[in-house]
Amino acid sequence: MTKAVYPGTFDPVTNGHLDILTRSTELFDEVIVAIADDNNKETLFTAAERLALLQAEVEGRPKIQVMVFSGLTVEFARRQGARALIRGLRAMSDYEYELQLAMMNKKFAPEIETVFLMAQMEYSFVSSSAIKWASSLAGRIGDFVPAMVERALLEKHLAQVNERRRVTGAETVVDIDDRDAGGATV
Repeated sequence: MTKAVYPGTFDPVTNGHLDILTRSTELFDEVIVAIADDNNKETLFTAAERLALLQAEVEGRPKIQVMVFSGLTVEFARRQGARALIRGLRAMSDYEYELQLAMMNKKFAPEIETVFLMAQMEYSFVSSSAIKWASSLAGRIGDFVPAMVERALLEKHLAQVNERRRVTGAETVVDIDDRDAGGATV
C-alpha cells in the first residue's frame, strides 16, 4: 500500500487544497492530510479548528486521514510510513519555494519523494492568505472555499469586528445574517 502525506497549514482549507487532495487519492492508496501545528505562520484558526474543518470536508472518504503534527514534515511522514509528500503548485513563484523545500526534505529523508501537482486553472490564483483577506472585508468567497469554511471565516472575522466596536463604543453590531443579506461590511 502506497501512502502519501499532504502537509500544510490549511488556514483555511480551500477548494484548491481539496482538488489537490482528491487528485492525490487517485495516485496513492492512502493520503494523510498533515496539518502543521508549529509552523512559522500566524494562523487565524487554531490547529484544532483546522482539524475539525478538514475532517468535516473529507468525511466518508476512506483513503484520507487528517492529522495534526509538529516537527519536521519528513519525520512525520517517516513515522507514518509514507513514501511521498504531496505539494500543490499554483505559479512559478510556488515552484522556487517548493523546490527548496523538496531538496531539503530529500537530504533529510532520501527515501521520501516529493510529488508536485499543478493547481487546476480555476484555483491557480487562490491562496489561504487571499481568502482570509477577502473574507475579512466581507468578500464573497463561496467559489473558493467549502460552505462550512466560508461560514467559519465570517464568524471569526465578525467576532473580531464586534469586539473592536464594543471596545470603541460603536453602536452597530454586525451579525453574520447581515452579511448574508448583503448588508454587512467589516
